[in-house]
Amino acid sequence: MMQSMDRTPQYKQNSLSLVGAIALGTGVMIGAGIFALTGQMAEMTGELFPLAFLSAALIVSFSAYSYVKMSNAYPSAGGIGMYLNKAYGPTLTTAFHALLMYFSMVIAQSFLARTFGSYTLELFDFGDRSLLVPLLGVALLISAFLLNLSANKLIQGVASVLGFIKIGGVILFGVVGVIIADSVGMETSASTPEGSLSGFLGATALGILAFKGFTTITNSGSEIKDPHRNVGRAIMISIALCVVIYALVGFAVASNLSLSEIIETKDYSLAAAARPALGEAAVWFTVILAMLATAGGIIASIFAVSRMLAMLTEMELVPHRHFHMPGSIQKHTLVYTVVLGLVLTAFFDLSRIAALGIIFYLIMDIAVHWGVLRHLRKEVGANPIVLVIAILLDAVVLAGFLWVKATTDPLVLIVATIVMAAILIAERLFLSRNGASSSNDNTHSH
Repeated sequence: MMQSMDRTPQYKQNSLSLVGAIALGTGVMIGAGIFALTGQMAEMTGELFPLAFLSAALIVSFSAYSYVKMSNAYPSAGGIGMYLNKAYGPTLTTAFHALLMYFSMVIAQSFLARTFGSYTLELFDFGDRSLLVPLLGVALLISAFLLNLSANKLIQGVASVLGFIKIGGVILFGVVGVIIADSVGMETSASTPEGSLSGFLGATALGILAFKGFTTITNSGSEIKDPHRNVGRAIMISIALCVVIYALVGFAVASNLSLSEIIETKDYSLAAAARPALGEAAVWFTVILAMLATAGGIIASIFAVSRMLAMLTEMELVPHRHFHMPGSIQKHTLVYTVVLGLVLTAFFDLSRIAALGIIFYLIMDIAVHWGVLRHLRKEVGANPIVLVIAILLDAVVLAGFLWVKATTDPLVLIVATIVMAAILIAERLFLSRNGASSSNDNTHSH
């Protein structure tokens, strides 16, 4: 009996303030988005990339509507897992889409880890970076794991401090970059990509990755003070802050590098933009800022993701094995999350990690809106027109992104399809077996 009590996740109500929740959400968003996506988006859509950030913000604002409505009605530590369960019940639909969200969040951590490696190496003159980038990323993930084994207060403290340093630093970078630029235009050359509609949609999809950190706030729902009001507020304030910051940084990079240079340095374009404008000191500033940003993002993200998997385990929607590990379910889910992140960081490059993350995220996002539209609209007081617009925008952007990847990197689509098929089959088997055994084996569900 003692053992089963020990394995329940611990949630501390009212332990996160509104400011703490905003720092958590903004911290994850800025860490993932601005440092590595700028160059990738420029590669897809040419000189229109600052506009792609704005179109991503517009889509995310519609997306956030379902989450705000749901979190106002049902603040919970499971966030999206709980929302899907409310809409679809303890079904394969819920488990599949919740796991897509889980994997997209793990992917975001690997994305941050590799970005950390790419920026850190800008301080040193190494010829071949191919081995060092994943090595540094792996080291960061392990450090974040160790920190996450400590108390909630410490995580909030570290994430908040890093969040504020990072937000201040990125704004400073953007403002100074725009002020000292010769012009706010961008040089293009004949060899740079032409903006196309599918390219713009693809870049917008990547831009959504830069904002999806707001979902971290929903996962901390039961711990935020006055959650019925503050979860929604924290989401909207975080998105608004990021729109301003991204617009500034986008223009600063565009003003200080030509388009071909942005694409060439796509994994560390902010550091590259600082060099011609402000010299080596600015490169140090930008790299240290990127290191803090990505580290803070990973600490906050690992916390939220392991929390969500623990909730899915409690809801008996995913299989759980503790492999003789001591401690609570949340400690175990933390280990799984970090191990998965380490594998991705070691073997996938940045643009492929980003592509997988966005495909999984958009499919899950459509399922959340559809669930609210079909089953919970009246319960949570949601406007059906907003929900339909959110679904359509997601679908259009996903289609554009898939088209771009089909023509440039079809392997990503193959990997995404295999992973989704594997999740579906495994969950189907688990749920059908569990359904049969749960009635007579309830006490041993973990």
